[in-house]
Amino acid sequence: IYTNLVQRLLDVVLTCVEKVCGTSFGLRHKSTMPACKNWIDLSSPALEISMIAGGVMAIVPAHMMRSMAGGYDNESVAMTAMTLTFYLWTRSLRGGKNDCSVSNWMWGAITGLAYFNMVAAWGGYIFVLNLIGCHAGVLVLLGRFSTKLYRSYTAFYVVGTALAMQIPVVGWAPLKSLEQLGPCAVFLGFQLLEFVEYQRRKHGLDNKNTWKLRIKIFGCAGLAVLAIIGLLQYQGYFGPISSRVRGLFVKHTKTGNPLVDSVAEHQPATEKSYEQYLHRTAEVAPIGFALIALRYFHDSSSFLIVYGLATYFFSLKMVRLILLTAPIVSVFTGVVFGRLFGLILYNIIGYAPSLFDAMMLDEDATEQNEEAEKSEKGKKQTVKAGKGKGKGKGKKQAEADETSEEQTNGNSVVSTMKTIICKIVFIALAYFVQKEFVPEAVEFHSKAHAIKVALANPTIVQKGNLKNGEEVLVDDYRECYWWLRDNTPQDARILAWWDYGYQITAIANRTTIADGNTWNHEHIALLGRILTSSEKEGHRIARHIADYALVWAGGGGDDLAKSPHLARIANSVYRNMCPGDAVCSQFGYTQQGPSRMMRESLLYKLHSHGLQAGVVADPNRFKEKFRSKYGKCRVFKIQSVSKESKEWVADPANRKCDHPGSWFCPGQYPPAMQKVLKEKRDFSQLEDFNKKGDKDSDSDYQKNYFENLNKKRTGVPIEPSDEPKKQPWTPEKLSAEAIEEINKIWEDNEVTTQLWQMISQNKARELTAVISENPEAAHVRASDGRGPMFWAMEYGHKNIVRILTKAGVSSTEIDAKGLTPRDMKKNEL
Repeated sequence: IYTNLVQRLLDVVLTCVEKVCGTSFGLRHKSTMPACKNWIDLSSPALEISMIAGGVMAIVPAHMMRSMAGGYDNESVAMTAMTLTFYLWTRSLRGGKNDCSVSNWMWGAITGLAYFNMVAAWGGYIFVLNLIGCHAGVLVLLGRFSTKLYRSYTAFYVVGTALAMQIPVVGWAPLKSLEQLGPCAVFLGFQLLEFVEYQRRKHGLDNKNTWKLRIKIFGCAGLAVLAIIGLLQYQGYFGPISSRVRGLFVKHTKTGNPLVDSVAEHQPATEKSYEQYLHRTAEVAPIGFALIALRYFHDSSSFLIVYGLATYFFSLKMVRLILLTAPIVSVFTGVVFGRLFGLILYNIIGYAPSLFDAMMLDEDATEQNEEAEKSEKGKKQTVKAGKGKGKGKGKKQAEADETSEEQTNGNSVVSTMKTIICKIVFIALAYFVQKEFVPEAVEFHSKAHAIKVALANPTIVQKGNLKNGEEVLVDDYRECYWWLRDNTPQDARILAWWDYGYQITAIANRTTIADGNTWNHEHIALLGRILTSSEKEGHRIARHIADYALVWAGGGGDDLAKSPHLARIANSVYRNMCPGDAVCSQFGYTQQGPSRMMRESLLYKLHSHGLQAGVVADPNRFKEKFRSKYGKCRVFKIQSVSKESKEWVADPANRKCDHPGSWFCPGQYPPAMQKVLKEKRDFSQLEDFNKKGDKDSDSDYQKNYFENLNKKRTGVPIEPSDEPKKQPWTPEKLSAEAIEEINKIWEDNEVTTQLWQMISQNKARELTAVISENPEAAHVRASDGRGPMFWAMEYGHKNIVRILTKAGVSSTEIDAKGLTPRDMKKNEL
């Protein structure tokens, strides 16, 4: 289509322009390269385009937000790796269709090395792999398959995939994950296509027989592949599409995964987002896209078309992915203004600079001077010869020669006038461009500079205003992290929401329960459960995995503002958090303030401790150790930390690494957590077809999730579809050795006093909660040797006796007077 329609149409238009104006204005490029078999014009002026594209890329906010000028993290390193991979891929496709040199293998392999760097840098390597695979497939559909393309893609895929699989977190994913099997299918298809092309060349097959061979080869291969896929799928070989990728292709803006949906960067982009991060380049880029598609289209440049369409589509779905548009928008902007600059320069001074032209300028000038001298000599000789012959001819011949010479002079005058007019027109165009576009460029630079200043400021040190208007520097977060670094043991474990994990690890140099990585959905859900459960329930779990708890407070985007998302994430795995309500609408703010579930949560107690009237964290469970200057960050010491669990986790023998000595060792929970973990239900994606049967299906949860989201958005009340089922109380029983050690200690303390008060007042529910969180409490003894079972028998509370018996408390222990609990009973029990 491009060759037979677009190119011919453009050729007709340029021919008409040349007839009318006497020039093509430099639009009909003629390569100055020496004649060679496979050379094609690569659409210079490359120099101007590359300089402008590089300048735009250096300051465009979409790129700055993930660079040393902004949030310097994995994406910052990956942007260079990604752009390098794309450059090398397009470089491998240079040359004509029949270019079959060894350089195709070489550049393809180098592209694979660059891709390996990309894989090691960022999880977005999947985008790079699929984009290159998609481009290769598009070239086949456009009828541009060649040995050059085959060699480049094969070398890239083999080298890149082999190296990527050496990274532990990737492993066999390129050959198992549905997100990465598309490029694998392209690779296999290329092997079949090249085999057909080899047979065609070897046997001299015509077009009809070639197509017959293709149908046979692909038919047999297709049947074999389908059989293999069916066998592997039955064995659960293929992995499902992740929720992040799924969210890029669904109509709604939510993915069904509350963890992914809770991240602001995963929301759809708006017109304002493009204005903020791309500014005027977003308006110029479509022109560059059209120029490439309609005028400068070949194997290499066609990648820009595929890249542009893909990034525009994905960035519309997720605002974070505007980052990926930075390179391609910069290139398109460079194409527009680079070519405009070259066009004006060519038509004013008659020279269009490019990298090759700059090298060949002196040689070309010498050749042109020599040709001009030869031409001038030839004209003089022709004129002299004509005059000599004219004497022998008649008067008519002489007049005809004079008329011809006059016409030539007239045409020369017309041509000169056209050239002058064209120069004037393009000088006027240059003035117009300078007047209209230079101010826009200055504005673009100013806005980019303003955003740079905002991005360059540290995210944990901010400016703020006090109630009296005084401007202050809020350094609470760094202050908080430094307190942890200086005042906690090196092996201290910090419980905090995953958003701050990287900061705690890097600045405080302490282990966090969850860092900024959200790959483990169930682990993040457990963290959400701890923070959004009741204070007692949260402590019961936290004491086994952490030593300190850190919360962001002080308003704004603090932990309490995020807490409804925490509850949803927890409920996606621990369904008893909000039974029948996937969005956990019971947890949040109402017109009267925080809901009851929020007020009772551990997070609310830690966040509002001592700030809200009547809100105090239980000092027996959490003791405040640090509060920052402006209250933005608070640290609590977790009381009664399980030493047994901490020692178990620290023991190297309990680590499970992918191989001995490896750094890739997924965390293991201590045995005491197994009771809690049995309540979880691993979160399943809608696309996880490896799940069999309705029992394991999460379709009901997903349906309820989307329905309740819509109700929440439209203000419709949400009623839980079912009531929580009462589960029989099963306390954690201690070993006989542990009970014996506890019974050796007889002393009066706060715990024994609290237990005696509960039992004497028959507060069975409160006692149950205490024993659930701290099983050791059931076996404590006062200074007289008596404990909970003695007091329960003494007051005749049968229900408490049953609770203590279920907790494993003996009724035959002896006190200081030699009495047993049974000797204390008032009534027959």
